[in-house]
Amino acid sequence: MIKAFNNMRISASGLSAERLRMDTIASNIANVSTTRGEDGMPYRRKVAIFQENLTNELNKKTGKKEEQFLGVKAVGVIEDNSELRRVYDPSHPDAGEDGYVLMPNVNILNEMADMIAATRSYEANVDTINSEKSMFMKALEIGR
Repeated sequence: MIKAFNNMRISASGLSAERLRMDTIASNIANVSTTRGEDGMPYRRKVAIFQENLTNELNKKTGKKEEQFLGVKAVGVIEDNSELRRVYDPSHPDAGEDGYVLMPNVNILNEMADMIAATRSYEANVDTINSEKSMFMKALEIGR
């Protein structure tokens, strides 16, 4: 593996992870009012989970194994098990006998803040890739 491209690989993994995060947030926003899903229950907020992507490499000089960071990887998308909201609306078709409707545990303000953070992280990874490309181009110009 050419080590000159490690930074690009790390940024590319960040782009993929943040894209999944933004897709998950968009799904949450789209379902902010979904009171009945396939299971008959309200929509539950989803959260993307990431972890470090490490690989073990054998160091040719010392013979020891060393961990090499390769960015992040998406482990999965899990449901947020926080409490569902109860809203009083006796005219709603999903209202219980007491007139309350169970609503999704999605807070639109939190989702928008998460979306802004994910967008900024995505932009930072794009800027890093563009800087790396620029450095490679300058190095090629020097070689002419």
